[in-house]
Amino acid sequence: MSFSDLFDSGFKKRNEDHFAAIVRVAMADGFISSDERAFLDRLARSLDISEADYNLILQDYKSHPINPPHDYERRLERLFDLARMVYVDHIKGDLEELLLRKIAVGLGFHPENVKYIVDKALTLVGNGVDLDTFMKEIKNMNK
Repeated sequence: MSFSDLFDSGFKKRNEDHFAAIVRVAMADGFISSDERAFLDRLARSLDISEADYNLILQDYKSHPINPPHDYERRLERLFDLARMVYVDHIKGDLEELLLRKIAVGLGFHPENVKYIVDKALTLVGNGVDLDTFMKEIKNMNK
């Protein structure tokens, strides 16, 4: 096995675990709504999750560890990507916020702060900021 094969399989495993964690969050209320399902479909494509792996993860998402990033910077990067996906996919109103709040809690943001973080994240993404500005603005919320 080459070095690149090791990197590719590690990257693939991390994407699968990240996807499974998001499925777990989506399943917190006992079902996946049609909007959540559409979001998961788009996320799976963006994370390069095969259809076979997608179906396996949906059937057995609890077998994948929830590994939210320990590093605050990485959490912000994932939040930025997810907020952009939600915003770009035009999931509207309360559903948009609820879905992103669930995912943000799954990423490791504290439930007491998640409403403010998600509101700010969606506002920033809606204003078209880049990752550096996004991270700076979210960090400034905590000061």
